Amino acid sequence: MKVFLGMSGGVDSAVSAYLLQQQGHEVIGVYMKNWSKNLPGMKCPWAEDLADAKRVAVKLGIDFRVFDFESEYKQKVVDYMLAEYQKGNTPNPDIMCNQEIKFKLFAETAFEQGAEAIATGHYARTNGRQLLKARDENKDQTYFLYRITEDAIERTIFPVGDMLKTEVKALAEKIGLAVAHKPESMGVCFVGEANMRDFLGEFIKTKPGEIRELESDEILGTHDGAIYYTLGQRHGLNLKNGLPYYVVRKDMNKNIVYVSRNLNALSLWKNNIKLKDVILRGNDDGHDIEARIRHRAPLVKADYNADTNELKFAEEQKSLTPGQSVVFYRGEICIGGGIIA
Repeated sequence: MKVFLGMSGGVDSAVSAYLLQQQGHEVIGVYMKNWSKNLPGMKCPWAEDLADAKRVAVKLGIDFRVFDFESEYKQKVVDYMLAEYQKGNTPNPDIMCNQEIKFKLFAETAFEQGAEAIATGHYARTNGRQLLKARDENKDQTYFLYRITEDAIERTIFPVGDMLKTEVKALAEKIGLAVAHKPESMGVCFVGEANMRDFLGEFIKTKPGEIRELESDEILGTHDGAIYYTLGQRHGLNLKNGLPYYVVRKDMNKNIVYVSRNLNALSLWKNNIKLKDVILRGNDDGHDIEARIRHRAPLVKADYNADTNELKFAEEQKSLTPGQSVVFYRGEICIGGGIIA
């Protein structure tokens, strides 16, 4: 089978190329050039990542191509992210990148060029049109993949989905891949080690404002832009009395960030929330499911009401942040999810 594999220059996609090759597939490695802009003090790693991906392709003797999606990535992922931050939300650009770029644009381009399937180095598994959790629970990436379509799932292979990360690294070392010990990329999807605050500061003009205590309305300090703060945040507040406070509310119109020392502040804990842009696969109704409120958060029993777009948790959850995703599971199967309204 002719498989187009997204190669990021990291160890997971490199080992995926080897595994596909071992299974007898004709593998075409593809580097997606989604972002190449350097920001002050932040060098975009795209050229090094491309070189690493190319080296792996040469070593394994597979064809290699570059798909330039830079303008689409800016429009579909970066502009979306900036608009959400300006509304006071905390979006997840990696989820949007998977929905719009990797499993839509990359897939469409690959199929136009003769692919019979696509593959990536994500830790996930598939069963027909179902998306399943990875074997390595600690590395499972279905949280970031929940918005991809059933059509895309059906034509996608996740070669490392049945492996533990330790096994992937050991195999990379055994077959002599130079990226075997390359550190994992962090930060904004495709932008590299970018600090989100610095990244946002390049694109959004912010104004200083007040940090006030919720209960007393006393001014405790100042901030340099309400967009930089997220619900439940405790670090980086630099308040004058030095006591531990949590961000519990943001007033974007007045540019005020509200904090509280009360961990039980009502605005921090909720057992039901409104969702938007909900996706449910396989005719699932979302009743009596398990939900994950952030990557690596424990699963919690929940019930989704499609008529009201409300999700009710079996127990109260802390710091449910507008713009973030809640992902739904039924056993091993990731059935979808939605964005906190």
